[in-house]
Amino acid sequence: MWLIDQTRLPGELVPIQISSIIQLVEAIKTLRVRGAPALGVAGAYGIALAAELSRAHNPFDLISELEVAAEMIKSSRPTAVNLSWGVDRALQAAVRLETVEGIREAALREAEEIAEEDIRINKAIGKNGAKLLEDGDSVLTHCNAGRLACVAWGTALGVVRSAVEAGKEIHVYACETRPLNQGSRLTAWELAQDGIPVTLICESMSGSLMRKGRIDKAIVGADRITKDVVFNKIGTYNHAVLAKYHKVPFYVAVPLSTFDLRHEEADILIEERDPDEICTISGTRLAPHGIDVYNPAFDATPLQLVTGLITEKGVFRPPLMPRI
Repeated sequence: MWLIDQTRLPGELVPIQISSIIQLVEAIKTLRVRGAPALGVAGAYGIALAAELSRAHNPFDLISELEVAAEMIKSSRPTAVNLSWGVDRALQAAVRLETVEGIREAALREAEEIAEEDIRINKAIGKNGAKLLEDGDSVLTHCNAGRLACVAWGTALGVVRSAVEAGKEIHVYACETRPLNQGSRLTAWELAQDGIPVTLICESMSGSLMRKGRIDKAIVGADRITKDVVFNKIGTYNHAVLAKYHKVPFYVAVPLSTFDLRHEEADILIEERDPDEICTISGTRLAPHGIDVYNPAFDATPLQLVTGLITEKGVFRPPLMPRI
């Protein structure tokens, strides 16, 4: 199992081979692999990897091992629903079989199908979302919802790519996305690679740009959508509030697998990360030792602030939601 180590970008494009579940969990926790759709695929391949590595001689023992591996993988990032979705889908495909070899083949086949689906789904999201962009639009985005967050193409950036492919001129304002700078390291890198005009900004600048009329649309991805909110990278809520005030359409581009309509905001645990992500940068300390730090990975944006949810099945305007 091979991944791009996203922590090494933009300096180096480094592939890493994942050869154990412990190594996969570490890669997920440290954001070597990240992005909701990519996590779903990684989770599914994790089940296939666990099946391949197992020395179980009967299907009952193998399934028990896969269930343990599934819980390890799912617990590595609890807020992102696609991770659990990919793990559970591969596991459910595997447990239907009655032989060790059949279980292994089924898990791998399901993981491969999820990966292939991701490309088709992202292309469909891009096609549906591109219709919402006008030639000459400037688009604000936050964090990274591009091909690095997926198998290919991307969700929010997939919309931009599809619009550019259709002949529209689009300019992107990419928020740097503190504290781990996924916008500056990943989104800006992707767009520069594709030759799509991009301007890097601090997220605190978005309101000023909206007030000056320099942002026409905002498009972000998501890690989970419940009945009432969109969970996405911390800082998304700020942009949504500012967009509402300045009458800038605010869109969320997501596959249907990101919807979790059985739950509400209050049911979901928001992941809190290492304080050193805020207190240090490249080994240099930025804050006093012992200072209290609050470092949630995500925030929740009420659906009332969302203009539209761009999916592979079309654009849904809250309170209208897709049937899952």
